[in-house]
Amino acid sequence: MSDLVYYERNLPHRLPPGEAIFLTFRLAGSLPRTVLEQLQADTELAQKRLAIEPAQLYAEQKRYFGRFDAQLGKGEYGPTYLRQPAIASLVAQSLRYFDGKAYSLLCYCLMPNHVHAVVLLLDESPPLVKTLQRLKSYTASKANKLLSRSGACWQAESYDHIVRKGELARIVAYVLENLVKAGLVEDWEQWPYTYLAPS
Repeated sequence: MSDLVYYERNLPHRLPPGEAIFLTFRLAGSLPRTVLEQLQADTELAQKRLAIEPAQLYAEQKRYFGRFDAQLGKGEYGPTYLRQPAIASLVAQSLRYFDGKAYSLLCYCLMPNHVHAVVLLLDESPPLVKTLQRLKSYTASKANKLLSRSGACWQAESYDHIVRKGELARIVAYVLENLVKAGLVEDWEQWPYTYLAPS
């Protein structure tokens, strides 16, 4: 446990160097508190019904994220600044800026109100939380200027988890196909704000 980077806000984050991380962060206000509370209540109820073993807990966490992401994908609430090319380009450039410095960028997909990415943490890289703080701070400042607004741009909390062995291809496909699932394009390669690292 000593080799793990750990911090907590609303979710625990244990991110060891050398691991692939599936990451999601979203615009502030993209989901109302009532929706989040209902998702959490449903998850807690399911966990109470089960004799939670690690495999069951992991499965329940995946179901929670699936419901959470489905709500985000609908785009029914809050801002959708990432629909605007200038804002999407800013975020895409920022994700690429840290490639090779803080992580190896495997893929990303910018949805209208949230970002999915898969990164490989480099052994010598700074903690991912610090990189995300820098990325979010920079893009929020620039986006607010472009949008002639002030206030929070990004939700403080991010969702991340270590990609388990054998799941990398599935998670990369999930990230890229998120646009298709949301009905934004018929093929992920049609979307200008997706990226897949050369093999």
